[in-house]
Amino acid sequence: MGRLDGKVALISGGARGQGAEEGRLFAAEGATVVLADILDDVGHATAASIDRASYMHLDVRREGDWDAVVASIIERLGRLDVMVNNAAIDLERSLVETSLEEWNQVLAVNQTGVFLGTRTAARAMIAAGSGGSIINISSVAGLEGLKLHTAYGATKWALRGMTRTAAQELGKFGIRVNTVHPGIIETEFTAELKSFKDPATRAKLERGIALRRYGQTDDVAKLVLFLASDDAGYCTGQEYLVDGGIHR
Repeated sequence: MGRLDGKVALISGGARGQGAEEGRLFAAEGATVVLADILDDVGHATAASIDRASYMHLDVRREGDWDAVVASIIERLGRLDVMVNNAAIDLERSLVETSLEEWNQVLAVNQTGVFLGTRTAARAMIAAGSGGSIINISSVAGLEGLKLHTAYGATKWALRGMTRTAAQELGKFGIRVNTVHPGIIETEFTAELKSFKDPATRAKLERGIALRRYGQTDDVAKLVLFLASDDAGYCTGQEYLVDGGIHR
C-alpha cells in the first residue's frame, strides 16, 4: 500500500463517509490532511479524531471558496500534493419527473464542483512545480445507465471525459488525474435507503454482486490511497472500479 509521507492532501466532502475514511487512511500513511465540507460541526469533529488533520468550510459550487481553501493550505502547509474530489449529492428521480432546479443543483455540486476543484488544485500544483495527484470520485453510474438517476448519472459520466482531458493537459507538469468508480458502498449517507435497511432487498441486491456483499468505505479508500501515492506514478487518465464485480 502506498505511503504518503510528507504529502498534503485536500479531500472535499471529507466530513463523513468515504471522504472521512480516506482522510483517516491518508493520515495513517503519513499525509497531512485537510478535510473540506459544508457540514462544519461534523467536519470539525472528524478532523479532531485524526492525527495531522484539519477542517475547512468549502462549498464546492463556489469558486471563491476553492480559491480561499487552497490559498490557505499553501500558506499554512506550504504545498498541495493530492486533491480528492469526493463531494457529491444524489437524486433518485425519473427523467420525466426531474425539475430543472434539481438538475442544476446536482450538476453544480457533482460536475462544476469537480471542475473547480481540479482546476484550483492543478493551478497550485503547477505553480509549485512538484507534480501531484488528482482523484475524481465517479461511480458505476458513470459507466452504465442507472434507472431513476438521470442527473446523477450524467454528472458521473461527465467526470470521465473531464478527467481524461485533464490528464492529457496536466501530464507535462507531472500531475496525474484519474477517476474512481465505487459500486454500492455502505456509508452514513446510504444507511437509511431501503436497499440497506430492508433485509430482503439487501439480500437480493447482494446476490447480483460477484463478491456477494456491499462495499465498505475502506474498500474505496485503499484504492484512492494507491492512486494518491507514488506507487501509482505511471497511472493517469484512467478509470478504476471498486465495485465487487457489479459492473459487467
